[in-house]
Amino acid sequence: MNKKFILGIVILLIIVIIVVVCLFFSNNANVKENDTVNNISEAGNILIVYFSATGNTKDVAERLAQNLDADLFEIVPVNPYTDDDLDWTDDNSRVSREHDNESLRDVELETTEVANWDSYDTVLIGYPIWWGIAAWPVDNFVKDNDFNGKTVIPFCTSSSSGIGESGELLESYSNGGDWLEGVRFSSNPSDSDIKEFMDILNKDVE
Repeated sequence: MNKKFILGIVILLIIVIIVVVCLFFSNNANVKENDTVNNISEAGNILIVYFSATGNTKDVAERLAQNLDADLFEIVPVNPYTDDDLDWTDDNSRVSREHDNESLRDVELETTEVANWDSYDTVLIGYPIWWGIAAWPVDNFVKDNDFNGKTVIPFCTSSSSGIGESGELLESYSNGGDWLEGVRFSSNPSDSDIKEFMDILNKDVE
């Protein structure tokens, strides 16, 4: 048997081994990703509640709902915030006046009632960060609902600020529930950011 033939056999075997190894790791990665979604789903029915001022939080909430097969509920003020209302650099804007005067933060909502609320075991609450805390339109939703028996996971969107103690403050407004540590997303999170959050959810709800 000549050397060229033997060398050809060796090269062929190496190629086969490389292909098998690549397929193994690819399948293993897919299994892990599916396990993440399945394990989160085992936590029961999931609801994602969110307030979005500029659309960033809505985008994250919808992407999470798609990945988690979760239902969505949007917190909507009776008087929606305009771009001028949200101009925090203007001392006379709506958000600036509400920030300076806490009595103005009692924002009336179109509704705080969620259909089939009792059927949800896990509730994710999303919001933008305003002056280091959760945007206050979320407050009345938390105050008006019974979170007992539910796992609650806050998440926020912010271009620079961290989530801080916004989750703890919302928990202080609630009448129960198992509130877990929250997570911050940037204003335009990547798919890997969403995946990382799902991995955290998977660990938290196991």
